[in-house]
Amino acid sequence: MVITLDLKTLGWALIIIGLLVLIVFCIVFMKNLIVTIKHTNKILQDTETISSIAAERTEQVNEAVGDVAESLGGLAEVMKGNQSITAALTSIVNALGSLKNLIARNKKDQ
Repeated sequence: MVITLDLKTLGWALIIIGLLVLIVFCIVFMKNLIVTIKHTNKILQDTETISSIAAERTEQVNEAVGDVAESLGGLAEVMKGNQSITAALTSIVNALGSLKNLIARNKKDQ
């Protein structure tokens, strides 16, 4: 039994085999790409959650610092003699209350 192949038939056979191998590589690549995209989406969702929590905590700290600064400003006015004793005590109590709330939030977050 004798089989004869000309170069044209052999070339087409090699091209078809190469295309089949390329298709298999593309399928494997797409499978891995889908897994990677799903994992990336989970990471992005976690990042969004963490960013919102950080923004909320920053706002809380900003409010607490504002309250403390206001109270200390009132205390400075008292030191200058521009307020009554009752207002001075109120300012001190407010400053201590703001400081206590700030410490409590930090302990709760940890």
